[in-house]
Amino acid sequence: MRREMVRAPVLAAGGIVLRSGETPLIAVVRLRKRNEWVLPKGKLDDGETARDAAVREVVEETGHEVSVHEFLGTLVYESGGRSKAVHYWRMQTSGEQVYELMDDVKAVEWLPLEAAVERLSRAYERLFLANVGPLALAAAASSTAQDERPFVASGVAETPARPTAFGTTAQFKEARAAAPAANPETRNTDRATTRRNRRRNLVQRMRDWLRRAA
Repeated sequence: MRREMVRAPVLAAGGIVLRSGETPLIAVVRLRKRNEWVLPKGKLDDGETARDAAVREVVEETGHEVSVHEFLGTLVYESGGRSKAVHYWRMQTSGEQVYELMDDVKAVEWLPLEAAVERLSRAYERLFLANVGPLALAAAASSTAQDERPFVASGVAETPARPTAFGTTAQFKEARAAAPAANPETRNTDRATTRRNRRRNLVQRMRDWLRRAA
């Protein structure tokens, strides 16, 4: 009885690339051969790390220099009879295109999250971007707005993250801890400040977890 050999998955890497602006935009690229809209990504070269491959492929396919930030997750799907695993990082660019697009890419467009999800040709990429896109936008917003004051965790408990079929998610819940009574004269101001800080702290803890997972 013959045994079928298990073929190793094809390894690839890419980026959820954000361009700074009043409304952050996400890069999607159009393949010349199949005329499909996809996320920028590509296979690893021999001896290349996934992170290095992600940067190289994004630069080649978008023509933009990028900075690399949190690891966002791994998308696994079937391609040509083999499993393909694509690792994605959040990336950022603020400049104009500086390189010509590689021959395999026909065009690159920068779209808001919802429009980028709709533009993608492949259902599994649409699902992946719909789930990790908000994380990338929240992390980018926090990175831009974060002040230099040290963060002291208080009243927030983190539950373990769990991998999903299309990436990685982290769940956070707010602990109902008793707090000292506020001064009535400053209560309204403090309440608004607390809400802003709470949202910022939750996003910061999410970013920290994603960075450790990279």
